[in-house]
Amino acid sequence: MKSMKLVLRFAVIGALVLALLVPLAMIRGVVHEREQYRAQAVERVAQGRAGEQRLVGPLRVVPWTERREVAERAADGSQRLVTREVNGHLLQAPVRLDVQGTLQPAERRVGLFRIPVYGWQAQAVASFTPLDYPAVDGRAYGQPYLAIGIADVRGLVGAPQLVVDGRPLALASGTRDLAALSGGVHAALPQAGATGLPALREVHFDATIDGTRSLAIVPVADDNRIDLASPWLHPQFGGRFLPTRRDIDADGFRAHWALSSLASDAQAQLRRGEADALDALQVSLVDPVDVYTQVDRATKYGLLFVLLTFVAFGLFELIKRLPIHPLQYLLVGLALAIFFLLLLSLSEHIAFHWAYLVSATACIGVQAMYLSGVLRSWRRGLGFAAMLTALYGALYCLLVSEDNALLMGSLLLFGILAAVMWITRKVDWYALGNDVR
Repeated sequence: MKSMKLVLRFAVIGALVLALLVPLAMIRGVVHEREQYRAQAVERVAQGRAGEQRLVGPLRVVPWTERREVAERAADGSQRLVTREVNGHLLQAPVRLDVQGTLQPAERRVGLFRIPVYGWQAQAVASFTPLDYPAVDGRAYGQPYLAIGIADVRGLVGAPQLVVDGRPLALASGTRDLAALSGGVHAALPQAGATGLPALREVHFDATIDGTRSLAIVPVADDNRIDLASPWLHPQFGGRFLPTRRDIDADGFRAHWALSSLASDAQAQLRRGEADALDALQVSLVDPVDVYTQVDRATKYGLLFVLLTFVAFGLFELIKRLPIHPLQYLLVGLALAIFFLLLLSLSEHIAFHWAYLVSATACIGVQAMYLSGVLRSWRRGLGFAAMLTALYGALYCLLVSEDNALLMGSLLLFGILAAVMWITRKVDWYALGNDVR
């Protein structure tokens, strides 16, 4: 029965560890709530300025109207031929598309949140080949036009310039037949006879386009060459295609894409009208340190912090014969949990590494003061403070080293387990059980 006291003691400590999962889960809930507030701040900026941008085109569109005879069933069940009018369009992609420009970054503040925005000084040059109308009985072709898809036309700054074969053309809002694919602008092209189109060789489009956080470009041509640059130091490349070449230094980034229509299904997707699934390349202006992601990752190690500290307390209590009340365990555990809440709140105002340092120093200091009384010695209190300092240092290394986090975490756990086994290798647990009060 005396040995059961030791088992009961560890059961109480285990129950306290499980109880501390509640405040840790509540802190993680606060982290996710703050992430939602940031998403709302991004949406407010996008509504007031312009959202994430996507460029599609230039594309040549030729609308047509066709009268067809179709068989329909009458009310009496008989079949009859009825003439119906069908509308459609021809879509021609350029054979070559060269897009370049610089993204000038800025920030918009919404409360505590800083949202990255940009102004893109876009220059696009598209080359086309001759296009013949297919001869279809009953089909009449309308006036052709150029369509340029821009996800949020509110981002157009000033008057964009469109030059076709050396002649400037007036732009109008909307993409007409391509409205389901993207918003944007269009310009009417000269109309020819029923069997062909006037020559269209080269299109120049210059515009300044404002956007929020990210820019996507759809490689619609047979041969696509895209060059983007920005003073922003922390780009994130995404979409379906990564850059062929990229350089990131103290002056910003420069990225180059060389894409063929053989590697992209964008032309077929445009003809099928798949607006949400267009192949695109993307560059995003991201924060160098996402504090909410970092704090969320840190809270995942909160249970490990509590468990290791309680194990150290339990060993100290049993080996040194110094009883520690469960309430004292609970207070120390709550001090460990409050660290993550301090880290979250401070990191919204100052740099993450400074927030981590201040939060860790505050929590280690208050625990050193408290434990010096609990353990009845300043030396013992400072010893546990040194152990906590090592734990906080190890956690910070795990947070900043994403690629090696699993390896470092595994080595840390193995080292701690080995140390516990070494310290307790000669402990007579039955004798300690008899001494537990």
